Amino acid sequence: MIAIKDKLTIDTWVTANWNEFIEVSENPAYQKARCYYYNGKMRIETMSIGPDHASQHGTMTFAINLFCTFKGIPHRGLVNCSYRKTGVRESQPDISYYLRERVQSAPTGSSVVDLDQFSPPNLAIEIADTTLSDDKGEKRLLSEELKVDEYWVVDVQKAQILAFEILADGGSRRIYQSQALPELAISVLEEALERSRQPDQSQVATWLVTQFQQV
Repeated sequence: MIAIKDKLTIDTWVTANWNEFIEVSENPAYQKARCYYYNGKMRIETMSIGPDHASQHGTMTFAINLFCTFKGIPHRGLVNCSYRKTGVRESQPDISYYLRERVQSAPTGSSVVDLDQFSPPNLAIEIADTTLSDDKGEKRLLSEELKVDEYWVVDVQKAQILAFEILADGGSRRIYQSQALPELAISVLEEALERSRQPDQSQVATWLVTQFQQV
């Protein structure tokens, strides 16, 4: 039998059992990769290092933190945090948030978050530069299984956000105003992403403050 590491293709879904996934995800060679497991398949994904991805990642976290601060919403944001349902699934979104009452029981430490012990985050966000199709597809289905409240995909090239509410009875639906962060319109975040394309981003914060003061 060929070892899974010998037939592994990066940035695509590969059939593997759970033990094979753990073996690969714990391999030092993939320390800087992002790891997903869903429906009997794993995906080892190289992290984007481009400036556009980095810029929009920073804009999203800043905007959400600022909105929560203005609205007095308790929040804990995590970057590239892995969430694991042992033997079943694992996800590592670019950004995730625990909100309101879940903040008090949000995970800490240096290990993968064990979903048998902790609740999933309220919000999971993928910043999609070269992974848009997969982020809209398999990873959205994975987020539905993880039972987050909302799942967002940021299209880096278009500075657009595909936001989905995860439904209690299964599936998800497109939304244009966040339910996890009430009164936050997705269009405001998209405008912030567009404004952040400018070399000098100092005006983005001022503009966001003005917008959040109005809601």
